[in-house]
Amino acid sequence: MGSFLELEHVYVARGETVVLHDINLRVEAGEHIAVLGPNGCGKSTLIKTITCECYPLAQPGTRVSIFGRERWDLTELKRRLGVVSPELPGKPTLKTTGRDAVLTGFFSSSTLWPNLTVTPQMRARAEQVLELVGALTLAEKLVGEMSAGEQRRIMIGRALVGSGSFIGPTAPTAQMLLLDEPSNALDLAAQQGLREMLRRLARQGTGILLITHHIADILPEIERVVLMREGRIVADGPKAKLLTGPVLSELFRVDVRVVERDGFFHAG
Repeated sequence: MGSFLELEHVYVARGETVVLHDINLRVEAGEHIAVLGPNGCGKSTLIKTITCECYPLAQPGTRVSIFGRERWDLTELKRRLGVVSPELPGKPTLKTTGRDAVLTGFFSSSTLWPNLTVTPQMRARAEQVLELVGALTLAEKLVGEMSAGEQRRIMIGRALVGSGSFIGPTAPTAQMLLLDEPSNALDLAAQQGLREMLRRLARQGTGILLITHHIADILPEIERVVLMREGRIVADGPKAKLLTGPVLSELFRVDVRVVERDGFFHAG
């Protein structure tokens, strides 16, 4: 299937401060992987580096390859890469319906401007995506009238529809979905619904790169975990080896106890 991402000796600065230090990371296309670490450890900057919103410092040995290529037209890259982030540019306006919000994913726009042409094929694909993310009942509902959990479903649908992730009525191909703290601001019921939806996507072939500081977000389908602290990757390996009390206590610098239930890990 090939690699989705290859980072070699990557340093990234935000302003005058270097926030990512010597990042080396390889992710296969279609892989399910979680990046875990405390707030401020550089996880969101890593996402921005993958989506080419941040660029590495030019240094000998530095290399960034996405889907096997080191140079991308950003419009083309967005068609291959679905991103759900609190800081996502072009977020649909609150007066947009759920269906139209999903359709904006084809254009990375905040609304369906008059100059944008929506084809019948786009509308058919949007219906497929709405069904897949369990949001058909939200098609005519305004985004501003949705709960946080409903909005999150629509935003994931928006990310999927523009990434070329469907080859049939319900089956996604092995494209990549990048999720930056997806459960933030969701209540317990919405978190559970979100996780069930993401599990369904993972089982149907969508690759998932999950950025989080909540270990409960890490799906049973995710087997590999990358731990980050202070802008560095401090561990990369099997979930069962890294999601332990001693490892997480050192990572978060508090006493952590871990229990596993139904494939999910929980910290206490």
